[in-house]
Amino acid sequence: MAQIAKMLAQRLALGLLTLFAVSLIIFMAIELLPGDFTQAVLGQSATPETVAAFRKELGLDQPAYLRYFHWIGDILQGDLGRSFANQRPITELLGPRIYNTLFLAAYAAAIAVPVALAFGILAALYRNSIFDRAINVTAPDRDLLAGVPGGLHPDPDLRRPARLGAVDRRRVNAETGLFERLYILLLPAVTLTLVTMAHMMRMTRAAIINLMASPYIEMARLKGLGRYRIIVKHALPNALAPIINVVAINLAYLIVGVVVVEVVFTYPGLGQLLVDSVSKRDMPVVQISCLVFAVTYIVLNLLADIMSILSNPRLRHPR
Repeated sequence: MAQIAKMLAQRLALGLLTLFAVSLIIFMAIELLPGDFTQAVLGQSATPETVAAFRKELGLDQPAYLRYFHWIGDILQGDLGRSFANQRPITELLGPRIYNTLFLAAYAAAIAVPVALAFGILAALYRNSIFDRAINVTAPDRDLLAGVPGGLHPDPDLRRPARLGAVDRRRVNAETGLFERLYILLLPAVTLTLVTMAHMMRMTRAAIINLMASPYIEMARLKGLGRYRIIVKHALPNALAPIINVVAINLAYLIVGVVVVEVVFTYPGLGQLLVDSVSKRDMPVVQISCLVFAVTYIVLNLLADIMSILSNPRLRHPR
């Protein structure tokens, strides 16, 4: 048990260190962006005195390293700052957007994860069969399906030539019912599902097939156990670690990679907010949005490491 606690502490410390490095990279990358927000807001006709006063009001006159430590300190105290564009607290902007993004990612995951795991197990169970070959040949690829056409949206009102499959933002709000929201988001969710399902399915199949050559599996065969029982009761529990890792990576991809889908379908999520803020040069919102994506990715990978450790029988039951 002490060994597990030590490994979990190491993973947690590594996650915190990674998060600190990512926050520094995000801040530096945004600092290096060309252009000036104050000049863009005030226009080319603004006098240098007006620009300097505006920069001082926003705190942009301070050195970059001071602004970074102030930014991190405020975040640790729960203050995410204010938007440059409209002076609203960033927490007010992020709340509904994060909910929309997580809802869409959860919708896609609820479809992709069970289907991918089931197909992967069946492909391993009937290895080299027609079913296995058909799955490997027809499994969708991320790059191929990243731009699924939107004209197939179930709502005829949303099949606009200017933005095929676009989501009507007026219909996605806090008052939208569950089933209506599921109906509206069907096409974006299916797009994300197709983009992530193939990887999970192939890795599940590979993990189980790799374990099928183990000595204890050969012993189970010699005892006369059926193939289904061998895979489900013996191979699958020991394949949980790699399967958990690949599911966590794809869940992180669903949330972080949802930016493209949100922009394509004009869905009011965190990714759309990030793109809009970049176009407005609203740097505080851009920084926090990037940090939220980074935290999500790091936390999911950290949880995958922890669950992989806990699912390892050799660690849970040391000799």
